[in-house]
Parts: sequence; structure tokens; C-alpha cells
Amino acid sequence: MPPTKITLDREHRRVVLAAMVGTTIEWYDFFIYAISAGLVFATQFFGGAGKNALLVSFATIGISFFFRPLGAVIAGHLGDRIGRRAMLIFTLLLMGVSTALMGLVPSSDAIGVGAPILLVLLRIMQGLSAGGEWGGAALLAVEHAPADRRGLYGAFPQIGVPIGLLLANGVLAATAAITGPDRFLAWGWRIPFLLSVVLIVFGMYIRTRVAESPVFEEVKKTRTQSNVPLVPLFKHHWALVIVGALLFAANNAVGYMTTGGYIQSYAVKTLHLDRTTVLAAVMISAVGWLVSTLLGGWLADRYGRLPVYRIGFVVQLAWMFPFFALINTANLALVIVALILFTVGLGLTYGPQPALYAEMYPTRVRYSGAAISYAIGAILGGAFAPTIAEALQTRTGTVYAVAVYLATVTLIGLIATFLVKDHPGTPLTEPLTPKPLAEDRP
Repeated sequence: MPPTKITLDREHRRVVLAAMVGTTIEWYDFFIYAISAGLVFATQFFGGAGKNALLVSFATIGISFFFRPLGAVIAGHLGDRIGRRAMLIFTLLLMGVSTALMGLVPSSDAIGVGAPILLVLLRIMQGLSAGGEWGGAALLAVEHAPADRRGLYGAFPQIGVPIGLLLANGVLAATAAITGPDRFLAWGWRIPFLLSVVLIVFGMYIRTRVAESPVFEEVKKTRTQSNVPLVPLFKHHWALVIVGALLFAANNAVGYMTTGGYIQSYAVKTLHLDRTTVLAAVMISAVGWLVSTLLGGWLADRYGRLPVYRIGFVVQLAWMFPFFALINTANLALVIVALILFTVGLGLTYGPQPALYAEMYPTRVRYSGAAISYAIGAILGGAFAPTIAEALQTRTGTVYAVAVYLATVTLIGLIATFLVKDHPGTPLTEPLTPKPLAEDRP
């Protein structure tokens, strides 16, 4: 297959921009909470838990993940019935409002137990939004793409995650530097949450200008939408939902070491590195993640989705213990090297995901299938990864227990790549028949 050039015409630029910008804003909002859980919320909202305050704070990150499947079911049902575009607008608005309101919640010192309750309720709203967002953004990009560029096009909404991480860490770092440690903990942390209002206006403008997926429009024209997408999805494609979830779980658990705030918290509170410096280091690594994700999508068009996945998981597995060894040096330069190389495997197992998921499911259940696989994978992977990491480190006294945990999850993901067939370029409007697993196909 000839090399895929990274060139897009005007219409496709608008589509990938809408998918990428919206995803960036969604994940900026999501990560602002996750990072603040490690740096701020234990003090401001969960001080009543005493020495377990940090553990409880990290646990609230995971609570929202249990509402992702519900968000995926709702958005998937409506997305397969009325279209991808409408749901993308709704999920973006829901995430932005929830995040901005977090910046207005009083601390527990002011209103007592009501503070953490309000915070967790808003986090649940974020979870509902995140559950429905990814499937729509990924499918909008892939279904607009030429058959030989689905990997690359699908990688653009994926890079919204490292850009969101970059933006979240950058805004927090800048706010911390400007306000100083005491004022940042007292009120400065609220500024990044309130800035979500500005971002949401920009994101809504971009998304309202993009056309509906041509694949969905064709299905709508022929009236072949499913009235209840979950029924055919779980009747014919339940095994694919599980395998898709395992693939993402192996990426998500590892990714949540930084996106979930564990590494930032460990570096600041255990290794005693400067908070602003650590956030800046994570920002640098986010650029590496962005590049490796685009590379993963591009390679997926040349060599197939699953071969790139396997290489990524092998890299992820090989780097796990050296990664923590370099972090433990508390040397800033080595920490940055560790974080950058950490993102290589992440990108190679994240870039091909939208194209693989889109080609796994027929059109009438594609949004539901992709969104639910993603949401379940997030529960199995990232939901409590920071909490598990913190508990393992505390109980064993060594961060290498965390490395064992992540290596095990990665190995499961690698095995899962052999349980599904690769179908690059398969027609996205093919006959609506179940797509079998590898062992079911002759």
C-alpha cells in the first residue's frame, strides 16, 4: 500500500477539526478534575477522611466511570437513531457546564459534607458526557474519511486527549505559578474550571458548522436505522464489545497514570518535586503522546490496525519498569525522558482505535458498539487506576508494585489483539450482518 499523505481537503479539515477541538475541550474539562484530585481536592473537599484523604480523592475520579456506560447507551441509542452531530453538541455542552460549576462549589470548610457531595454529583455529569462523546467524535471523523485514510482521520479526535492533557496541565501550571502555593490551594485552582465557559463557546461554534456523517445519512435515507440498537448489538456482537473493552482497558489504565494525576501526585508528594515543574514535564510528554498517536493512525493505514496495536503493547510492556526507575531518580531531565518514552506505546495503541472500532460494527449499531466498548474499557482500565496505584504503593512501599499491575493489564490487551480480525478498508455501509471474532471466521 502506498504511503498515506497527511493532507486533507477543506471539507475533511472541517470535520477533523470539529472532532479534535470538541474532544480537546471535553478532555481538558475531564483532566482538570483528575489532576486537581491529586493536587488540591484531598485538602479542600476530603480532609475529613484524614490520612486516607488522597485515596478518597483519587477514588472520586473512578466514580464517574461507572456512569460512562449509561452515557454511552443514551448517546449511542440517539446517535444511531438521529445522528452523530446532534449528540456531539449535547455532550460538549453537558461537560462544559458541569466543569464550570465545579469551580463554584464551596470547600468543605464552608459548607461541610455538602461540598464533596456536590463535587461528586458534577463529576458524575462529566462521566455521562465522556461516555457519549468519544464514540460520536471518532465515528464522525472515520465515517467522513476515504477508506485508505480511516486510521489517520480517526487519530485526529484521539489527539484531543493529549492536547486536553497539555492544556489542563498548562493552565494549572500557569495558575499555580501566578497565584503561588497558598493562594492556589485557597482559590486559584478554581480559575481553570471557570475557563471552561470560554472553551465551550468556541467548541460549540466549531461543531455546529460540521455536516452529519455521510454514512449515517445513507442509512437514514434507506431507513435502516435500528429502533433499539442495543438489542442487535448484544445479540450479535457481544463478544466484540468485550474484546474492544479489553483493548482499550490496557491503554487506558496506563494512560491514567498521568491523565488521572497519579504521577503528578507521586512526584510532588513523595519525591518532593516542584508542582509547577512536574506539570510542565507532563505537558512536554503530552506533545510526545500527540505525535505518537498521529503516527499510530498513519501506520494503521499502511500496515493494519492490529499489527500497530501489538507493537504498541510490546513497547508499553518493555518500558514499564524502566519508566518507574527513571521517575524515582527525581531528576527532572530523566523524569521528562521517562514520560516522553512512556507515551510511545500509548500513542500506538490509541491512534488506530477509532478505525478499528468503526470497522468492527455495522452502521446501525456502530455508535452504540464503539461507545459502549470504550466506556466498559474505561471502567476496567482507567476508572480506578490512580486509586489502585496509590493503594499498591502505600501498602508495599514501592512504586514497582504499580509497574507489575500495569504490565499485567498491558499483557491482557496484547492477548486481546489476537481475538479479533482486522478489516482495514471494509465498506462502512456493508450488509448488516454480525462481524465474527477471529475464530468464527474461516
